[in-house]
Amino acid sequence: MTENPNRHAGEKLIATNKQARRLYEFLEVFEAGLVLMGSELKSLREGRVNFMDGYVRFTNDEAWLTGVHIAPYANAGMDPHEPTRERKLLLHGREIDKLQALASQKGLTVIPVKLYFKNGRVKLQIALGKGKNVHDRRDDIKARDMARDTARQLSDYRK
Repeated sequence: MTENPNRHAGEKLIATNKQARRLYEFLEVFEAGLVLMGSELKSLREGRVNFMDGYVRFTNDEAWLTGVHIAPYANAGMDPHEPTRERKLLLHGREIDKLQALASQKGLTVIPVKLYFKNGRVKLQIALGKGKNVHDRRDDIKARDMARDTARQLSDYRK
């Protein structure tokens, strides 16, 4: 079995926000912990999460994950968790201050990128992102297509 070079030891990917790279240009990336209920953790182990319209919001010098749907756990019993409740992010105070200052600028937002287990704990990778406009997305597609065509022509040339 081959190892994934993008994965560090002790990490197990739960889910990625596939729309994030398409819609945003990442300026900075941070790792944060999450405050979860037991049924949420069991649901995450099953991979039942949807980033939908998730983003990070700041209140009272705290960071909160909003809009991420963690499906209710089937065997949660009488008191299952609310699927779209806000979840507190565990970040250092200086990181919260920095992100809050940068996110208050026009056009910048903090978005969840991927959710994973790291040494038995749930971690969330968040990114400070600037929204791409239609032309930026078209440029990305054009560059990707050109790279693919170039690679194809080089492989044909080597045969």
